[in-house]
Amino acid sequence: MALVATIKTIPGKRDEYLKHLKAHRERCLATEPGTLTFEILLPLEEADTIMLYEVYTSPEAFQVHRTGPSMQQALQDTGGLAVSMVGVRCDLAAQLPN
Repeated sequence: MALVATIKTIPGKRDEYLKHLKAHRERCLATEPGTLTFEILLPLEEADTIMLYEVYTSPEAFQVHRTGPSMQQALQDTGGLAVSMVGVRCDLAAQLPN
């Protein structure tokens, strides 16, 4: 299971949000065995946007991530810095039967 997310930050707050997001990424990769990939992408022409590409071993692993202590810490740390966050859950095509 994968997730592609877009976060719109308050104008001028992307770097501050990014600092907390990088710490969240490191915690997730270190403490959540079901989190396989957690990439942070910065669109070149959208100064207040962050995108995420995350891969989990299963939908259950994503649920553990979504409700876990690192997510709670990240939400607390970034409170008031984001305008919106939209995520799309995806299947990895390579893992689907032919």
